[in-house]
Amino acid sequence: MASPRAITIIALSVALGLFFVFMGTIKLTPRLSRDAYNEMKRAYKSYVRALPMLKKMGVSSILLRKSIGAVEVACGIVMTLVPGRPKDVANFILLLLVLAVLFFHQLVGDPLKRYAHALVFGILLTCRLLIARQPEEQPPEKKILSVNGDEQPLIHEAALQKGKIKVS
Repeated sequence: MASPRAITIIALSVALGLFFVFMGTIKLTPRLSRDAYNEMKRAYKSYVRALPMLKKMGVSSILLRKSIGAVEVACGIVMTLVPGRPKDVANFILLLLVLAVLFFHQLVGDPLKRYAHALVFGILLTCRLLIARQPEEQPPEKKILSVNGDEQPLIHEAALQKGKIKVS
């Protein structure tokens, strides 16, 4: 049977992965929601205007929006479908993206309601990463005492296993 820790990691991975696939797709195409797509276009134009350094580097609002959207879709797919260490890498990349998006929202002075979802999903990404990086709990090892070549469990260990402790 799967441990509660494993179930939590799987549930968070699938939920976060699907969310980022959805949000990345909205940034890439108007097929899911034309209104949300147009809102993303407007928002990324204001981000590039607020950071003239991006313009100097040749990064347009379209390139920024599409590159962030593509990374979100790719990492979301990895979080949803790929087992093992790549999930943690995708989790970390998405966490960096969320921090960048939160920085952009603060830079342009957006109210909290415009970026609350990014804040919540950043916290969820952090929780998933922390849970995934914790070591598995191992069952306690039995301590053995060697007497005259015979191995015997320590008295207090044997008593704990029986649920009773002998007191003399």
